[in-house]
Amino acid sequence: MVRATLTLNSDGRYIAYRCEGHAGYAEEGYDIVCAAVSVLGINCVNSLEALCSVQAEVTGYAEGMLAFTLPASLSETQQHDAQLLMRSLQLGLESIAEDYPKNLSLSIHKRRETS
Repeated sequence: MVRATLTLNSDGRYIAYRCEGHAGYAEEGYDIVCAAVSVLGINCVNSLEALCSVQAEVTGYAEGMLAFTLPASLSETQQHDAQLLMRSLQLGLESIAEDYPKNLSLSIHKRRETS
């Protein structure tokens, strides 16, 4: 099963994404669930850079794993656009998880701020 997690800060803004595992829907090279999840994550990172000039910090990238965080300081426009792309990522993942619940688990975590 693929486990995908979107992390929000205390203000409800997306700050990170992590995805790992294999869907197990079909054999390697033919697994449409793995392919769809991978495309959504990689496209989000690429779109953040190409469309928003936001350099996501990729903290993990290997077979069956992608993790990235958004920079802490973004302009208002970059923040707006990055949040829109992250919301799009969430919508795509929710759609896949709804259609393939045995192959994709999506979690949304809200990070508590420590004072």
